[in-house]
Amino acid sequence: MALSSSRSSTATFALALFMLLLIGSSSAQLSENFYAQKCPKVFYAVKSVLQSAVAKEPRMGASLLRLFFHDCFVNGCDGSVLLDGASSEKIAPPNNNSLRGFEVIDAIKSKVEAVCPGVVSCADIVAIAARDSVAILGGPFWKVKLGRRDSKTAFFRIANTQGVLPSPFGSLSNLISSFQKQGLSPKDMVALSGGHTIGKARCVSYRSRIYNDKNIDSLFAKARRKNCPTSSGTPKDNNVAPLDFKTPNHFDNSYYKNLINKKGLLHSDQELFNGGSTDSLVRTYSNNQKAFESDFVTAMIKMGNIKPLTGSNGQIRRNCRRSN
Repeated sequence: MALSSSRSSTATFALALFMLLLIGSSSAQLSENFYAQKCPKVFYAVKSVLQSAVAKEPRMGASLLRLFFHDCFVNGCDGSVLLDGASSEKIAPPNNNSLRGFEVIDAIKSKVEAVCPGVVSCADIVAIAARDSVAILGGPFWKVKLGRRDSKTAFFRIANTQGVLPSPFGSLSNLISSFQKQGLSPKDMVALSGGHTIGKARCVSYRSRIYNDKNIDSLFAKARRKNCPTSSGTPKDNNVAPLDFKTPNHFDNSYYKNLINKKGLLHSDQELFNGGSTDSLVRTYSNNQKAFESDFVTAMIKMGNIKPLTGSNGQIRRNCRRSN
């Protein structure tokens, strides 16, 4: 009986070891040096396309930052947001007629494929583009962890599930909950929200705030109403306003200063400074840009680690809009 038990234990251990090795072979840690040997020119290829795109339209930098955010929050940072088709995340209500920058990603992918065919994933291109967009617009630069592979499918249902992608109409508790589901803290949430120091939002996203909210500067609301009428269902729904009216094309801490002055464009923006638990952090960032940038970088790296496909999982798409 003892011999039989020993053999059984040995077999169990061997199976466990095999499974551990199997898991290890299909997953790997992301690394800052992932392409050092495989594709050393990847950063130049991305930046050369991006600099031209952002110079032509500064808002594009904000759009690519947002694209990374929406990719990571829907089943991880796997490039699934780029896929076309019937189950595309692009047509989910939170993204439809809202996400931008797909053509720029296509152009970057073409340039990267020309120097390193079949090596760099679309998911990693989105991550690098987000970092470079922030840096080009005057924000911090950081080393991006890479090695993600691309999802073979999109996740429309997840993208369309309430609470997965934070709503511009959400309360502070809603926002905290959405981020915590992704393993991100309230501090991460406030820091990442600072990405709204660049970019623009459509009238449909801020109409209710400028007409109904009480915690808004009256002159600020009046100015925004000129471009966003009360009636919906017209082309003016797509009129845009800067998320940070002071320095809309420069990555800085003005966003937080606006919140303190009750000049947040979105309801969800102003929720960060409305007598709640995140007020003190907004004050800190409004007074200390270095603290904001440091926490923003930390949160971006953390967000980039949400459920990446690595090792033998997923694929390296040849075309970011469809699986191989």
